[in-house]
Amino acid sequence: MLRFARIAPLLVLLLAILSCLHVARVHNFVVPAKAGGLGRALLAALTFHLNLLEAWRGYLPGSWDVLWSLSVEEMFYLFFPLVARLFGRGKLFILLLCAFVVLGPFGRRALSYGNPIWQEKSYLGGMDAIALGCLTALLVSRVHFRRAALRTFHWIGVGSLVLILGFASEPFLRRLDRAGLEETILAIGTCLIIIASAQTEWKSPRFLLPLLKLGQYSYEVYLTHMFVVFTLFSLFLDEGKPMGLVPVFFALTVFIAGLVGAVIAHLYSEPMNRYLRGRSRIDRAAMRQSAGN
Repeated sequence: MLRFARIAPLLVLLLAILSCLHVARVHNFVVPAKAGGLGRALLAALTFHLNLLEAWRGYLPGSWDVLWSLSVEEMFYLFFPLVARLFGRGKLFILLLCAFVVLGPFGRRALSYGNPIWQEKSYLGGMDAIALGCLTALLVSRVHFRRAALRTFHWIGVGSLVLILGFASEPFLRRLDRAGLEETILAIGTCLIIIASAQTEWKSPRFLLPLLKLGQYSYEVYLTHMFVVFTLFSLFLDEGKPMGLVPVFFALTVFIAGLVGAVIAHLYSEPMNRYLRGRSRIDRAAMRQSAGN
């Protein structure tokens, strides 16, 4: 219910806007007939199988395409409570999470059957990172690490992120990618940083505040950033593709997308989030459960 209150309002608003742009035949927003048209795209988005639709029919326009990851995440939000209720927090539950970690690379490679879209966007291919996040939460709640170990986790995590994000084109990393391991290593590195940050109670310095805010508004930025991308890319083309200004356009895209995300969060998604929480008394139920534990 907490996830519904956070996710549903902006998702519904986005789908309404995209539907209007499709009906108006606005360039870059028309769902092609080969994908099944507007109705099929709406059905896929609302039933969380847009990733499957793209694997069957091909890519949708960019502002629709971003919804593939919600399809993976929402399946987790739907089934995780049932699995947790069934297995509890014991060894079977941990074993199941570990199984998802192991199967994730296979979902991206061996089980994608040569389909490049499914290779990138399958349910199983996204579950290793989610399972690692769950395992990290369980670990942090049960084990307190020494400061030396936390420093080691921090630097290994940072090194992993720099390696995967900064040197993806290197031949030895391509071999990892072919094995489906790049995303898993990236997730492990992120989890190590989370462990170190959580147990040292690290606070970011003031100069990182814009980056912190970008993370807090990441959902709004993610769902709406393609509007900014399309606008600035059209401007880039109109200016004759000035390649020397590519870094400027990139920085502008990040800045404007972050600003748009912040405005949407303050004016719409967060007020709706608070309203839905209040209507369903989610916050009070969560507090009672926390007090009981």
